[in-house]
This record gives sequence, structure tokens and C-alpha cells, in this order.
Amino acid sequence: MEKKYKVGYTSGVFDLFHTGHLNILRKAKEQCEYLIVGVCSDKLTLELKGNLPVILYKQRIEIVESIRYVDCVVCEENIDKYEAWMRYRFDVLFKGSDAAKKECYKEYEKKLRQEGVDVIYFPYTDGISSSKIRKEIC
Repeated sequence: MEKKYKVGYTSGVFDLFHTGHLNILRKAKEQCEYLIVGVCSDKLTLELKGNLPVILYKQRIEIVESIRYVDCVVCEENIDKYEAWMRYRFDVLFKGSDAAKKECYKEYEKKLRQEGVDVIYFPYTDGISSSKIRKEIC
């Protein structure tokens, strides 16, 4: 069965890997033949979240690489999705619905659509997040 998109891209910290992460990867792979996943570096995570991930970068890479829905894992050192597109030339960007509210994503969406790239937001998985898990265990 041919999929709608040839190359898809998604990214995240993927700290304390959980079903919300798995849902995004599964749904993305259902729509594209080849899925590239950007894993945020520890430095970028610190900038974005204000703290280092619980699981360090090399281990998060190993986890994401082992997921059957993922074809390629790359290091994400900045959040600019247009720059990511210039590097990887994907047909579609997948993100969780929480990103749609951020002003920067509205700008990425505008730039990417001018290049013929679709942006798809998946519903956030209720009741689970790395931040929530972190609060419970730390």
C-alpha cells in the first residue's frame, strides 16, 4: 500500500520514553514511507526546558533508533524546522498538537507550506508526558 508521503520528519526530546512518544512515531510512519526523527541534544533540551533530560542524549538516540517505525535518527541542535527541511527535504512535518499553539510553529508552518511541505499535528496523548513523569519521580 502506497503512503501519502515519501519522507516525513518529526522531532522531540524523547526523554523518559512513553506511549505518547510511541503514538506520534506510529501515526507518522502510517503516513510516510521513510520517517526521520530528530532527537534534541542535551544542550538544546536545556535551552528549551530549563533542565537537562533525565535520560542523556546517547541513550535517547539508542531508544528511538530501536523503534520499528523509525527509519533514521538525527541530532536536533536547534528547533528551526525550516532549517531541518533544508537539510533533510521531507514532504511532511509531524508534531504533537501542543506545538500548534506556539508562535514559532505558525511561522514554520507558513514557510514550509510555501515549499509544498504539509504540517500535521497529532492530538496530544492524554494523561502522559515526560514532564509529568519527571515531577512524579524527581
